[in-house]
Amino acid sequence: MLKPPTMRRVIHAPDKPLSLATDDVPKPGAHEILIRVEAAGVNRPDLMQRAGLYPPPPGAPPTLGLEAAGEIVEIGHGVSRWHVGDKVTALLAGGGYAEYAVAHEGSALPIPSGLSLVEAAALPETAMTVWANVFESGALKQGETLLVHGGASGIGTTAIQMAKAYGARVIATAGDAAKAKLCEKLGAERCINYRSEDWETIVRDMGGADVVLDMVGGPYIQKNLDVLNDQGRLVMIAFLQGPTAQLNLMRLMLKRLTLTGSTLRSRSVEEKARIARQVERHVWPWIEAGRVKPVIDSSFPLAEAEQAHARLQSGAHAGKIVLTA
Repeated sequence: MLKPPTMRRVIHAPDKPLSLATDDVPKPGAHEILIRVEAAGVNRPDLMQRAGLYPPPPGAPPTLGLEAAGEIVEIGHGVSRWHVGDKVTALLAGGGYAEYAVAHEGSALPIPSGLSLVEAAALPETAMTVWANVFESGALKQGETLLVHGGASGIGTTAIQMAKAYGARVIATAGDAAKAKLCEKLGAERCINYRSEDWETIVRDMGGADVVLDMVGGPYIQKNLDVLNDQGRLVMIAFLQGPTAQLNLMRLMLKRLTLTGSTLRSRSVEEKARIARQVERHVWPWIEAGRVKPVIDSSFPLAEAEQAHARLQSGAHAGKIVLTA
């Protein structure tokens, strides 16, 4: 497929709105693919990078965007699985907010049957984050109870569905009645409105949790330790209310708890490829069977990336926000 020499991409600068610029189309290196981007997921790490709090890893493009879906238009040396013309969705080190983006071949996944490219673009960052943290670090087992904070977020809606499909019991928290209803529709046995209800007491009354997926941090950390059952696992993936807290770790000792956390972006290409294959093996069949489906809150054209960020920053969204090229 012919590709133009230049493309549009979103640029960011401190204290300035996002805007479009023209730049050269990138070239894929060894074991890389070049994707003509049809849609790109918008994620909270993009807001952090824009604010200067989450710099891209060495060698990553400065352009925002950690996931994208589209058609492969060029392959680099050594690529074996993919071919020009294949439709894929991929985890990126950066660069998704553009008309073309480079991905490592191991971080790409086929489009699940029945999904649009917009829906597929919402999958890599969320599905891989949930798999790595809930199923690997958190070691969720069938029949156990998972507590998901931020249940109506992109990560939250994905975690609820994946855990339910796996055979776990799910409790969630969300910030209003409509979001709580959505979480219960997706498979949560109970979604607690944290603005009007005491989620700590309710979770305890429901028998506690075996795994907690938390993106809130701050005052939630001690409460999470308190609601975990013996040998429970607390997995941290973000800190919307801050990364620091004063903790009484006696609960951790007495109940033999595990406190862990991770990021996805800083992992090696080999590790990301390994997680991608696990997601393809385990999660893609759930998607194709209709048991897991990306929840799309809204989509914005690339030129309206600033409005997409405002939507995400407001917290009013439910599910994923996506940019379309």
